[in-house]
Amino acid sequence: MPYSNLSLEWRGPVAIVTLNRPDKLNALNFELMSEIKQVAREFHEDCETRVVIFTGAGKYFTAGADLDAVKERQSVSMPLLEKQRMARLGFEMIRALFEIEQITIAAINGGVVGGGACIVSALDFRIASRDAFVSYPEINLGMNLSWGGLALCARLVGPSRAKQLVIRGDRFKAETMLDWGFFDEAVDTEQLLPRALEWAEIYASKPPLQAQMIKRSVNMICSALDQAVMHMDTDQYLLAAMSEDHKEGVKAFKEKRKPDFKGA
Repeated sequence: MPYSNLSLEWRGPVAIVTLNRPDKLNALNFELMSEIKQVAREFHEDCETRVVIFTGAGKYFTAGADLDAVKERQSVSMPLLEKQRMARLGFEMIRALFEIEQITIAAINGGVVGGGACIVSALDFRIASRDAFVSYPEINLGMNLSWGGLALCARLVGPSRAKQLVIRGDRFKAETMLDWGFFDEAVDTEQLLPRALEWAEIYASKPPLQAQMIKRSVNMICSALDQAVMHMDTDQYLLAAMSEDHKEGVKAFKEKRKPDFKGA
């Protein structure tokens, strides 16, 4: 199907998916998220592609959720049940990425923020430019980390470092993320896509049935408890979104000041 917010190209058995809203730093509006979910599902029927690379057009892989789009779509008057179902899109997108049969690689250019960090943590490997950074800023907006992203983060870096990343909400540089195991490799910006393609060629050269069985088995071993533990994070998001601290966090972000949280 044609896409408006991402582009697709193939280099032999390797597909390259590029998030393509560079004027918005590839911020995740509902349309882009729906297209990412759709393209991930389409790979399930694709027996020719062996590796899928995800990257972003412009300066950022993605700046995370498009807050203006979220506010526009989830009006105050919308029934809570409808808000809950709409809020599930992020989790469904991440699950679709995690369940791609092919080997997946993130080529991370620049910033990967919030929901973007959830996206890359759902993939098999992460190669970053040396100027890249990771940030989970949700807490600074009075929000929880949803979309199943907390489990993915904790598996990559361990519980202590996951708490640092998600509770502090700071920017963490590529050097740190490489040391912590969130990134698999960091390279100069001009070498990012060529290096991702080198990785892709290695995995594309392996027998696809066996490689995909190994991937599924490892993912199942690591995520066996996810459905039991993380099924409530959408509801936690809705609860957090109704708090006064969330309103203050978003207001402070737009006014470029430090938020004053009251626990309300």
